[in-house]
Amino acid sequence: MQDWLWATAADLGRGIEAGEIDPVELCEVYLAAIDGHELRDRIYARVTHDRARAEAAAASKRAKAGQRLSPLDGVPVSWKDLFDTAGVATEAGTALMKGRVPDADAEVLRVATGMGLVCLGKTHMTEIAFSGLGLNPVTATPPCVNDADAVPGGSSSGAAASVAFGLAAAGIGSDTGGSVRIPSMWNDLVGLKTTFGRLPLDGSVPLCSEFDTIGPLCRSVEDAALFLAALEGTATSADLTGVSLKGMRFAALQTVVMDEMRDAPLQGYNASLVQLQAAGAEIVPVEVPELTRAFDMSLPLYTADAYANWADLVEAAPEKMYWQILNRVRGGKDVLAHEYLALWKELHDIRNVYASTLAGFDAVLCPGSAIMPPNAERLETDEAYYLSENLLALRNTRVANLMGLASLSLPTGTPSVGLLVNTPPNSEERLLRIGAAIEGALT
Repeated sequence: MQDWLWATAADLGRGIEAGEIDPVELCEVYLAAIDGHELRDRIYARVTHDRARAEAAAASKRAKAGQRLSPLDGVPVSWKDLFDTAGVATEAGTALMKGRVPDADAEVLRVATGMGLVCLGKTHMTEIAFSGLGLNPVTATPPCVNDADAVPGGSSSGAAASVAFGLAAAGIGSDTGGSVRIPSMWNDLVGLKTTFGRLPLDGSVPLCSEFDTIGPLCRSVEDAALFLAALEGTATSADLTGVSLKGMRFAALQTVVMDEMRDAPLQGYNASLVQLQAAGAEIVPVEVPELTRAFDMSLPLYTADAYANWADLVEAAPEKMYWQILNRVRGGKDVLAHEYLALWKELHDIRNVYASTLAGFDAVLCPGSAIMPPNAERLETDEAYYLSENLLALRNTRVANLMGLASLSLPTGTPSVGLLVNTPPNSEERLLRIGAAIEGALT
């Protein structure tokens, strides 16, 4: 049964379907692993034992009656602590929301529960989700599976740790600038950033209302496809059969994303491109100069949006916040409305140029991150280090957020080094098929 803790969600679902795994027993194995884990309190903010057991019991009855709701019916997952859970605190990693208990589930959690997913609990996260590092001195900093002294990536930090340490079959997180994909990469998982607006944000604590998206952190591309379907309320997921890289044509993005690359992630990325070419893919280096301007204007777009959502709580008790996050969110205080709207108009124009430039490719590739997971202690004591590492951590993932794309992060085989695969908006099914082919070549 301990093997269940490391199985893919898809394999657990197949085991339940075949009658080889009882959802009740599966749930108890996970709860025992969580409760007995020495790092539990750094990964889970709250464990929902009663809810998990009730949902697992219902899944068990359905399985025995041949009435399963989806391929993941009965599979236990964790939820980032910004998704509302009825009767259970949702605090978004900040003392500003301490003791906040919503009356209803977030819409995406309600739908997922309706598809049979079992909620194990709420995972720690970066404060208000406004950093890609995963450091949170206010609540807890989850561990990185590859480096005990490093941060795990954020802001869905506990979500990644819950899977990487065998304490959930998958974690559901949010991605505003890379918050699903960075922790996925640094913990050797698969992370899916969905297109903005594809999954409902109702009942999810916002960071940036124009950039927030939802996605799974999991063990395989197949898992990502199944979770996307479950989060949308359908039992039918992307067809991943018969995938091949032969004849595929990828753009290897050069603009911005190749700057200041550290040796280890660069070597891992280059090695992955060699493997993809060996499997039959054509890879063409491509520049999109307009992206430089998009990055130059991104700071006011993000900070103004964040400050609009958080100003009242922040200014009522700024002393409760970690000062790095406080400074970042306050950066939006002086952005003028006409400047903000003009920047958005310009960004839409750049999105059109990006789409036109890359229209002839199956997908766009780039390194997942320019850096390896930074040292947690140094981040707290060295301001310049914190600022530089946070910007570099989020830089490459942010391409997809700024351009409004669907994006998938994949492990490369080099620990904590990931590959990003980006496709146009609302092309998740195509992205997942390509991802499955790449996963096969890199495994």
